[in-house]
Amino acid sequence: MTRIEESIPFDIYPLSETAIILQFGTRIDIHLHRRVKTFTDYLEKYRFEGFIECVPAFSSVTVYYDPIRVLQSEKNGGHSLSKNRSAYDIVCLHMKKMVGELTEMKEDSPREVEIPVCYGGEFGPDLEFVGKHNNLTPNEVIKIHSSGEYLVYMIGFAPGFPYLGGMSEKIAAPRRSSPRESIAKGSVGIAGGQTGVYPISTPGGWQLIGRTPVELFCPNDTIPSLLQTGDVIRFKPISLEEYNEYKEGVK
Repeated sequence: MTRIEESIPFDIYPLSETAIILQFGTRIDIHLHRRVKTFTDYLEKYRFEGFIECVPAFSSVTVYYDPIRVLQSEKNGGHSLSKNRSAYDIVCLHMKKMVGELTEMKEDSPREVEIPVCYGGEFGPDLEFVGKHNNLTPNEVIKIHSSGEYLVYMIGFAPGFPYLGGMSEKIAAPRRSSPRESIAKGSVGIAGGQTGVYPISTPGGWQLIGRTPVELFCPNDTIPSLLQTGDVIRFKPISLEEYNEYKEGVK
């Protein structure tokens, strides 16, 4: 393995008394995404005492920790606390050391997930608007949307909600001026230059173009979110009949 680069620029700042943020950049970028993923994979593998969990975002990682366990570990390890180092200071040292040790891990092929979508009709009431906004027919919007390859940058907003990169600007559309009070789970939407899938029923202002019968969030499963950071997804157009068959368990 070789080092990613001589010096990786990043900033650290506190989020609360039990969390810090490592900021690797300020843009949505595939290279920053890989850096974030490499760091989170490394942190999960080499956990420090007091580590609780880490949450990756587009270009940053939030690290949650137990300050009491962090301080106790420092004391048990024979390190002097005479300098009155706080748990935050200690975690910062852990993070700086880890970033300095980052190596270019062998990149596995990303997991590919196909998501069937029934476009238009009652499932996609805004499909025609997205088309008109871009001087396209509904079928052209469907073709462009379903021919893309989308990278899951992060999971957030709602449980299991994927923030995706890779949508064509040809079908970009503004958010609705008035958000809907409730959007059915499985709804596929567009907002600005992004597309996403609502894993649960929730209010929202995205332009809805279709719906998937696939359950993206199953709270009783060991891993409740179907999609994970780093996954690559593709949307597959299906008919209403195929949608109903899927829902009935005939896949």
